[in-house]
Amino acid sequence: MNTAGKAHTESTASPEVHADRTVTFRLKMPNAAKIELSLEGHSLKPMAKSASGIWSTTTDALPPDIYGYSFIVDGQSVLDSQNPSIKPNLLWPSNMVTIPGSPGELWEVQDVPHGTVHRHFYKSGVIGDQRDFYVYTPPGYGEKSGGPLPVLYLLHGFSDTANGWTAVGLAHVILDNLIAQGQVKPMLVVMPLGYGVRNFASPGSKNFGDRALAFRNYENFRGALLTEVLPQVEKEYRVKKDRENRAIAGLSMGGAETLFTGLNNIDKFAYIGAFSSGGLPADLAADFPALDPKEANNSLRQLWIACGTEDGLITANRGLVKWLESQGMKLTAVESPGSHTWMVWRRNLITFTQLLFKDR
Repeated sequence: MNTAGKAHTESTASPEVHADRTVTFRLKMPNAAKIELSLEGHSLKPMAKSASGIWSTTTDALPPDIYGYSFIVDGQSVLDSQNPSIKPNLLWPSNMVTIPGSPGELWEVQDVPHGTVHRHFYKSGVIGDQRDFYVYTPPGYGEKSGGPLPVLYLLHGFSDTANGWTAVGLAHVILDNLIAQGQVKPMLVVMPLGYGVRNFASPGSKNFGDRALAFRNYENFRGALLTEVLPQVEKEYRVKKDRENRAIAGLSMGGAETLFTGLNNIDKFAYIGAFSSGGLPADLAADFPALDPKEANNSLRQLWIACGTEDGLITANRGLVKWLESQGMKLTAVESPGSHTWMVWRRNLITFTQLLFKDR
């Protein structure tokens, strides 16, 4: 067929993941003066404009993972309209792109039995709003012969929504794969909305800039978790109701809430995992008035504190570990490469869940 004279159509596909694990990002915006790619875990990358007004850039080969990204168009963050995969966030929504592993990574859906994610709504008397929480039940949970299961309460970070750990963290996929491999015991995972103050993560909120407001956020969240979510879960699901079969973990703000709730209530949780904790006041002694180091050391099966070495919160987390150790607390402190990203927290979850509910 004679194709002479036919114009070449420039691709607008975005993102385009290549076999060598490089990725090409494109955005058609002919009137923009400057566009950069903001890719999770990387510095801003300039994009080049073609004659037809399509901006593009191709990355170096990327390690297998799930990356959040957006475009910075003349100083403003813009989503990729060609990509339906959205990273939900109350303040900083973005897109996501997956670089698959070979074999597949633990956060990639594999040919294994799958659990179910349930969404619940309720009116919080503690906080005074309508809110939701999610519950993961493992494969086979619906079978009548199954006994009660242990529970992990898993908390998201500041600006995330209640589905952060499923929509972005892929916690349910990770648990499916780890259970299939025999690396973790079947468990329920409860993922509540992590705010104890209405509109705490809304634009213009003082949030952590107001220390009294931040402390009320922690206190009210703890009240809602312990007096509303936990009883509802134990009423509606077949779960073990003793502290030896309860764990609590979270990232960033959720890591601070994990410590604030767990260390002040060791009668309710035997496992505590804090990932990149952020937002605790400087007066740590005032944050943990109920902490009895001797009792905690005798009762806790795990106190696990992790942070990425490039995370802006690494200094605060090292200070937290040092303070806890100065009180005589036994703990496991973990530092790994990475910044304040889901790429770190997925790996934290993979490691932490393999420590849970093991026989002594």
